[in-house]
Amino acid sequence: MRRSIGVAIVLAGFPVASPAGEPAADEAARLREGRAVLAGSCVSCHNADQKKGKLDLSRLATALAGGESGPAIVPGKSAESLLVEKVEAGEMPPKGRLDPAQARALRAWIDAGASYPAEPLAPPRAGADWWSLRPIRRPGPPMPVAADAGLARNPIDLFLLAELRRKGIDPAPEADRRDLIRRLSFDLIGLPPAPEEVARFVADRDPMAYERLVDRLLASPQYGERWARHWLDVVRFGESEGYETNMPRFNAWPYRDYVIRALNRDTPFPRFVLEHLAGDALGDDPGDASAGGDWLTRAATGFLVGGTHDIVGNQTIEGMKQQRADDLDDIITATSTAFLGLTANCARCHDHKFDPITQRDYYGLQAVFAGVQHASRQVEAPDAAARREAAARIGRELAAIDRRLDEVEPLAMAGEDRDREAAGSDEAPRERRPRSPVRPLRNVERFRPRPARMVRFTVLATNTGSEPCVDEVEVMSAGESPRNVALAAAGGRASASSEYPDAAIHKVPHLNDGLVGNEHSWISREPGRGSFTIEWPRAAVVDRVIWSRDRNGAYADRLATAYRVEVAESPGAWQVVASSADRAPAGDPAAVAAAGQDDAGRARRAELLATQASLRARLAELGPTVSVYAGAFAEPGPTHLLRRGDPMQPGAEVPPSGLAAVRPSLTIPADAPEKGRRLALARWIGDPANPLPARVMVNRLWLHHFGQGIVSTPSDFGFNGGPPSHPELLDWLASRYIDGGWRLKPIHRLIVTSAAYRRSGRADAKALAIDAGNRLLWRMPPRRLEAEPLRDAILACSGRLDPAMGGPGYNIWEKNTNYVAVYRPRATLGADAFRRMIYQFKPRSQEDPTFGAFDCPGAALVTPKRNSSTTALQALNLLNSGFVADQAASFAGRLRREAGESPGAQARRGFLLALGREPSAGELLAAESLVRDHGAAALCRALYNANEFVFVP
Repeated sequence: MRRSIGVAIVLAGFPVASPAGEPAADEAARLREGRAVLAGSCVSCHNADQKKGKLDLSRLATALAGGESGPAIVPGKSAESLLVEKVEAGEMPPKGRLDPAQARALRAWIDAGASYPAEPLAPPRAGADWWSLRPIRRPGPPMPVAADAGLARNPIDLFLLAELRRKGIDPAPEADRRDLIRRLSFDLIGLPPAPEEVARFVADRDPMAYERLVDRLLASPQYGERWARHWLDVVRFGESEGYETNMPRFNAWPYRDYVIRALNRDTPFPRFVLEHLAGDALGDDPGDASAGGDWLTRAATGFLVGGTHDIVGNQTIEGMKQQRADDLDDIITATSTAFLGLTANCARCHDHKFDPITQRDYYGLQAVFAGVQHASRQVEAPDAAARREAAARIGRELAAIDRRLDEVEPLAMAGEDRDREAAGSDEAPRERRPRSPVRPLRNVERFRPRPARMVRFTVLATNTGSEPCVDEVEVMSAGESPRNVALAAAGGRASASSEYPDAAIHKVPHLNDGLVGNEHSWISREPGRGSFTIEWPRAAVVDRVIWSRDRNGAYADRLATAYRVEVAESPGAWQVVASSADRAPAGDPAAVAAAGQDDAGRARRAELLATQASLRARLAELGPTVSVYAGAFAEPGPTHLLRRGDPMQPGAEVPPSGLAAVRPSLTIPADAPEKGRRLALARWIGDPANPLPARVMVNRLWLHHFGQGIVSTPSDFGFNGGPPSHPELLDWLASRYIDGGWRLKPIHRLIVTSAAYRRSGRADAKALAIDAGNRLLWRMPPRRLEAEPLRDAILACSGRLDPAMGGPGYNIWEKNTNYVAVYRPRATLGADAFRRMIYQFKPRSQEDPTFGAFDCPGAALVTPKRNSSTTALQALNLLNSGFVADQAASFAGRLRREAGESPGAQARRGFLLALGREPSAGELLAAESLVRDHGAAALCRALYNANEFVFVP
């Protein structure tokens, strides 16, 4: 019912009497609670700046005026207030209903007159004294009551039992030993235990048998594979660019291998952060891993550029600046959420609305990362010496191939005669071969050896009048072992008069990238003409330029038919060494025939070219360095605070810094070099006095062992995050982590040897009524396997799991040949695709056709905690997918090999392999019948679909 504003203001101006006998202090506290609900749940969307639904609740007058649906509040009458109606209908807040106590407080505040003690009402926010920003305390564990003396196995249990007793909850009993080994195995290494391991553990009566099992699993190299997957989610690791092109990054995998190795080594956290932010700056000795010189450590900066990157971007200045700002925002987001548990990216356009992070803090972090660029980088290969020796051998083979190619390759010899004439030689011209026509596949411009440091190729006309295209240019050094001196990997740089717009695969750098036979090239923007220049660091003696328009032999248009080639030793000192005048017209049949290009000649040439391509491919793999998608670094210019986050509105210059509210303070000189900035930030993050990282890291471990963290929002320890369920326990674990050298494995051991971790998943009606969400951990919550351990377990049972570690991942996708990548699943998968799922090549926003339904993140954004859904598609994929059917057939073959032809023996062995136990009498009868009637593969498929297989006990 609508009321006049005047009446409402009068009502709001008078105090409302408290119920008889109720203390005024309680009334004031209730009103404060109601206002806090309004501020925390409503004003963030309905304020003077945003006014969603044209409603501003930050002031009484605007709340009474209302929005699109009329007045929101009727003071004194909550039942007639639209705000209460929307809250009780579950429409507001849109991200989740208020709990009943909050709804009651809001109604009570309105019934009491809806007083605004200060205007505008602002959402509550954290200050510098927020709990996560305070120094880590070192609390002692609570003293147990006498009845609980036998229930605690380590101090973790004392903290948990104290809360359970306060709530009157009894903890669940310890789980069965078969359940414990299965739980531990999946948690620590992501694989099911073998039946023999289960039997040994169940039979082992040694009181320390469980602890020995824990130590063995933590020492397994498979531990790193399991826990690396959790971290890769946090840091948004993917192996494609994202955005609309989504082109693959086939050399991003070393970062994944680095994380696996770092976890297996139990790298201390401060070192882990240093390697992530500045692995390229940690020492120069390739043999000294502790100094940071080994290649995987240098690849750790793949973290910085692990996110999405728009390789097309925009051709406007505004677009390029916006793209750069987005790249830096991605780095800031990943760094602040992964290591600090704070959403610093929320301060990009204005001061953080909820946490004590200013816009100046944000751009201070941007200044730290201002020199980081998305790019591949050459790092020293692990076997560099052997690679150099093999490369020299292949170089000699290539030189021999090149000489044989000269014998069958018609060359443009007029240039050599011109050289002799220019030199004043009275030598008679040599007998000249017929002039070769220019051709799309390969053209050799040979000339007298001369020193040069740059080559310029100018196109004057093409065969179709369209923009000229060049796939690859080689400038070959003279001598017995010629080499391409202009190769980008050797420091060569390419530039051009113009570039074809909006085409990711037609860029200037492709002229000298050395990727023979790929689909990339340079195309001029100018129809029928254009020029490019390749420059290398030092002069070399060169004697030929080899170029092609189309090394794959698929295209004949855009071919340069009128051109000149020039070389220079110093800028401006150009000399023409070859031109189209030395050649017959393109495609001239008479010239082709005269040049000896008969069928036999073409066949011999094709054979030599194929051998050459194969040798070059091997040579590319044998360089002393390897290309890793780990970022490139350049000294940055000044960083400016951007008004409202707009790159076109620069404000004051901002020096590099950390977050001012996080102690200890971090000061980085404004003129600090690029590497020094990243090193300083990394050391500040890893400082034992920094209260955030230790809390964040131990909470991540807790999350993955118990299904939920002590803080339920593992990458947000700010105001909008969840409060810790056991704050003293969190600080006790964090202090143990720091005191233990910042190593994770001792914290793992503490957690999994606790009585809390060993509890069964048995439900209890009383406990459920008090703590339905199990925040107090009175039992171990059953959890569904994530996609990766589920797939790995299927392969382990079938006997087809390939345990090979490291290196490039296997690819289940077939990509189209367009520059907008489309990934289609391979029709069939062979043994090459049966490694652990962490090694599966992972393009962004592309789900595994079978296991993507099990809540795999798309890698476009950080994923600190996966969803755990239950959908029909999951059941359908496990029952009907080709992958599961194939593995069920392999599983059946294994049962026949290991158990013979008896249906009963096959059933027993199947249960042991899949579930770690013998079947019950009823299960055995049903399984035998299934094997007899439909074959062992049907039983294996049923076992793969059993809840007991898919869920961790």
